[in-house]
Amino acid sequence: MIRLLLITFLTSALSQCSPPASSPINSQPNSSPVTTMDYSAQGLLAGTLPEIAKALSSGEISAEELVELYLLRIARIDRSGPDLQSVLTLNPDILQQARALDQKRAAGDPLGPLHGVPILLKDNIETRDQMATTAGALALKENFADRDSPLVAGLREAGALILGKTNLSQWANFRSNHSISGWTALGGQVRNPHMLSRNPCGSSSGSGAAAAASLAAGTVGTETNGSVICPSNVNGVVGFKPTVGLVPQQYIVPISVSQDTAGPMTKSVRGAAMMLNAMASGPMKTDYVAGLEEGALTGVRVGVLRYSVGNNRDIVELFDSALLELEAAGAILVEIRNRPPQVEDFGRFSSSVMKYEFKAGLNEYLASTPQTVATRSLTELIKFNIEHADVELVLFDQDIFEESNSLAGLDDPAYILARNAIQSASRENGIDALLRDYRVDVLVAPSGPVSPQIDPINGDVWPPFPGAGGMAAIAGYPHLTVPMGVIHKIPVGLSFIGASNQDARILSYGYAFERRTMLRAEPQYLKNAEAVNVISSAMTRK
Repeated sequence: MIRLLLITFLTSALSQCSPPASSPINSQPNSSPVTTMDYSAQGLLAGTLPEIAKALSSGEISAEELVELYLLRIARIDRSGPDLQSVLTLNPDILQQARALDQKRAAGDPLGPLHGVPILLKDNIETRDQMATTAGALALKENFADRDSPLVAGLREAGALILGKTNLSQWANFRSNHSISGWTALGGQVRNPHMLSRNPCGSSSGSGAAAAASLAAGTVGTETNGSVICPSNVNGVVGFKPTVGLVPQQYIVPISVSQDTAGPMTKSVRGAAMMLNAMASGPMKTDYVAGLEEGALTGVRVGVLRYSVGNNRDIVELFDSALLELEAAGAILVEIRNRPPQVEDFGRFSSSVMKYEFKAGLNEYLASTPQTVATRSLTELIKFNIEHADVELVLFDQDIFEESNSLAGLDDPAYILARNAIQSASRENGIDALLRDYRVDVLVAPSGPVSPQIDPINGDVWPPFPGAGGMAAIAGYPHLTVPMGVIHKIPVGLSFIGASNQDARILSYGYAFERRTMLRAEPQYLKNAEAVNVISSAMTRK
């Protein structure tokens, strides 16, 4: 069941819109031109979050007018046209809230740098708006909270408008080992706006697709192990996973207390820094925007994680080109060819830590939900899914739920052993050791693979993952991805990874690279790979 609450005026407004023109993509001699509808964002919606915030501040556009534009665009390309299915729910009070902010600005009382800026939240983050927090699951369909998560309170304090909630991988991709990234029982399958047949990656798939498709000025995702970085990588946007604890996790559907964090996903590093300023908390808040400098890479020793690059020649080529840009920006490159030693059973330990923490965290969360939520524990949730198997289990099972539910509590020595082992391997014997031993300030690597096809039969079938995102996720250290180009129209990103609480430095390094290269590509909404003419020509012989 799709829970999308569209404003009533959209029907008449859309009926007056003329159909977009077709345009050739990659026309080449001796090949038939392949056409696609032009769904690209126009005008202010094509801009970055800082540009949108500036237009609101100058009076070029009102918050109400801007919201109306986003609602029209969501109706046009998310619920029709390419049918991205990246937005799960819209805030039914959004126009009223936008008018109220316009009145405050007119009275000379703007709230902050995000005043009137529309933001979409991943639908595992609670808000007091009339939108359920569902994690994409039928069991949480009536989970209407009367509280804002602290990060939402921070966004509101800075003036942001909560436009709606994004679709995701159900339960943040932690229900089954055979899952499909970007699928939920309530929202269906999220589509990658660059190539609709390609995986949008989980679990913040809707946030990544919506940010790339200009459905909001910025989006919020959450990550346990790759779920901000991967969808940002494959959807071609900036994604930042902060140091765990910098952004409070209260009132967010949990997986892992030791790894969970929310993070901004948007079109520019400056936009991500503006969002992080609002989302982060603590007695000594850092101004992440003020720390951005175009010359930030000058003299910086950059550790090149050569061992993690993989063997995809296209990724290697783009990565080597990115390294030349870093060097031209003044960075000193240091090759790192040897992977840090891993403890025996690292993969099994990592998986078990998340399962232990998921059971404890989810039971606590479900017990705190409104009485309208009937499932009050993981045991009851498993039973609910079996009873509603025709909706919930039609594509894949719930083996992770079942394995988690069989485990003991967080005082189990097996859990403590596994957690300490993987954290030590990722922190003092991992990222910290690389930074120290090679005397480097930051580590760089590809952010991930070229996105594979969505596969509802086999579930996710990913090529080998380049990069070191798992190490940063388990360590709880900051990780930024910035677009570094496209491969057959599919984006890939460059990762910047640093030590704990070095978030400002990592953002500044990424900002310097971004400003020098400007490699973000606008989505083209291609149907599949054969919509690229060079591929179509190679695939068809007559």
